Amino acid sequence: MKKIVLSLFIFFPVLLFAQEGRTILPQDLYRVENDSVTIDLDEVIVLKNRNFNDTKEKKYYYWYYKKVQKAYPYAVLASDKINELNEEIAKLPNNRKRRKFIRKKQEFFENEFADELKTLTRTEGRILIKLIHRQTGVSFYDLIKDYRSDWKAFWYNSSAKFFKLNLKSEYHPESDALDFIIEDILNRSFSNGSLERREAKIPIDYFQLNENWASLNFYDEINAYIEKYK
Repeated sequence: MKKIVLSLFIFFPVLLFAQEGRTILPQDLYRVENDSVTIDLDEVIVLKNRNFNDTKEKKYYYWYYKKVQKAYPYAVLASDKINELNEEIAKLPNNRKRRKFIRKKQEFFENEFADELKTLTRTEGRILIKLIHRQTGVSFYDLIKDYRSDWKAFWYNSSAKFFKLNLKSEYHPESDALDFIIEDILNRSFSNGSLERREAKIPIDYFQLNENWASLNFYDEINAYIEKYK
């Protein structure tokens, strides 16, 4: 499994709250010698505390919280590297030089991130595959197909299935309860500053999702996931 997760970068180098509100855009007003100066500050999103039915539900939520926290920075890094490499590849005159360039980047990522990525668990790997889609707008499977080949994408996905991973997985918090839990964790992490907010490449309205999933039982969903993949 760890080899499959590692392929995210090696084989695919181009890769609490006081009151609920929508979005608060604070402005500080200073008076300087009878003149008013308006300074726009960073956007602040205020959320109310997440309520749990019992201690067990809270425990399971924060177990998943830690998994999302670990996987998300790698998804952001992958998105950034894809953008950077696309710009560099576009400057190369032919496919031969592009392939050579990609191989060099492949070696760099293997040396730079192999040890870190080997520490990811299967759950963190599944979350990472989902977040790759959130941050790039393209599934990991399609990214491999675009940058390597149809055969590579098929082979990696077939290998991943032995570890109950699906490289074709997409991120749909509007219809998938676990994806919503990921989105909820991300937004709360952005708000408390534990993760840096990066805009998704797919349309997401967190506040609408929060209303739609208001009756969600986190324990039931996460426990069902654990039972499925244990």
